[in-house]
Amino acid sequence: MNAEILDTFAAAARGKQLGVYGIHLYREGTGSVARRMRSDERIHLFSGSKAFTSMAVGIAVGDGRLSLNDSVLSFFPRYRELAADGAENITVKDLLQMRAGHAQSLFTTFEESHERSRDWAEVFFTAPQAHPAGTSFLYDNGCTYMLSRVVEAVSGEVLRDYLMPRLFEPMDIFNPQWHTCPGGHSMGAIGLYLTTEEFSRLGILLLQEGRWGERQIVPADYIRLAAGDLVTVEGFDDPENNQGYGYQLWRCTVEGAFRADGKYGQYSIVLPDRRSVVTVMAHNERNANDILRAVWSEVLTRLD
Repeated sequence: MNAEILDTFAAAARGKQLGVYGIHLYREGTGSVARRMRSDERIHLFSGSKAFTSMAVGIAVGDGRLSLNDSVLSFFPRYRELAADGAENITVKDLLQMRAGHAQSLFTTFEESHERSRDWAEVFFTAPQAHPAGTSFLYDNGCTYMLSRVVEAVSGEVLRDYLMPRLFEPMDIFNPQWHTCPGGHSMGAIGLYLTTEEFSRLGILLLQEGRWGERQIVPADYIRLAAGDLVTVEGFDDPENNQGYGYQLWRCTVEGAFRADGKYGQYSIVLPDRRSVVTVMAHNERNANDILRAVWSEVLTRLD
């Protein structure tokens, strides 16, 4: 595969001022090509971190440590008496699909100093339920943070450390940084730093249904659910955000495509029909989804 396949995307990214740092294209059986618009370094994936948290849940499910139907509160008995009415009904699957039932997203910034003196799990469970668990979508960082805490509860390791021997090391991702909350727990929803090429390995893992080389890292049936067990998305205007949401993964307007998605344009896009993965890192504060549309028009058409 020749790197020239990315020429028109690079030109479009510059011409439209999309803020792209770099793009990486992987095609099964062909290899990879990349184009850099600035230095290649680890940057914040923002919500692209969420997909890695989902993989940790899949690994834990495969190991028999938990099930998707488990009550989240069951892992935190010390908060049963404090929890809001209905919080006991929130399941692990509800967290994965952003259907905890809260009225607003929790832990949306690192600067939530008013919560520094409390365990964020307590904050999550005491948040009022606007809807019964499992009935209404709300993009809620609190859901992913609690997935991180569930993995920690069943393994005895913070999320980042749990994933080191199980995902990061097998995929040759050396010593990644993952920010923690004030209590020292991996953020889960945000806070992971990787290079473009390292981020692409997640997309390749998803394309290969959880397999990396000779090792099945995440159960294949979990990957199929993560990409295909979708809920209806509410509250977004852009069509790229209204195609359905799986287990911390977004469906795309392109048939069969899905993605890990981080603020400002951190995307690892899986294209099963073309056996390809397109990964982009950027800083676009206007409409980062314009980057997706440039991928469709300038890269996808060259994969046919």
